[in-house]
Amino acid sequence: MRTLPLLLLAILATSGCGIIYRQPLYQGNLLDATAVGQLQPGMDKRQVMTVLGTPSVQDPFHQDRWDYAAAQRTGRVGKTEVKTLTVYFKDGVLERWEGDYFPEQDAQLADQVVKEFGPNLAKDKDKERRRRR
Repeated sequence: MRTLPLLLLAILATSGCGIIYRQPLYQGNLLDATAVGQLQPGMDKRQVMTVLGTPSVQDPFHQDRWDYAAAQRTGRVGKTEVKTLTVYFKDGVLERWEGDYFPEQDAQLADQVVKEFGPNLAKDKDKERRRRR
């Protein structure tokens, strides 16, 4: 009978400190490989933003450079890995891009989000309302 309270106390104490489970961490821009593949020299800034989204870093001192940064940490003691795709413009037109991103992980993470939360909950609700009418 004494071991049960001690066992419950041990479980409670270790559950909050990350020993049992630590959630994976994904931060930054989710860049799809097909989106990066659509980049072409000569695109203007609006077109690049349409394809890749808003950059995570727009340096006010370097208007012709956008950085799309992403970081991920998986596992309880995993090392945080950071990758950056940098896009360079010349006279407001895409000149070149370099760097790296997480194409496989981003696609897997997007699929996981769709599975957990649905493809578009607002559209699903609208369809359900229309069916009821």
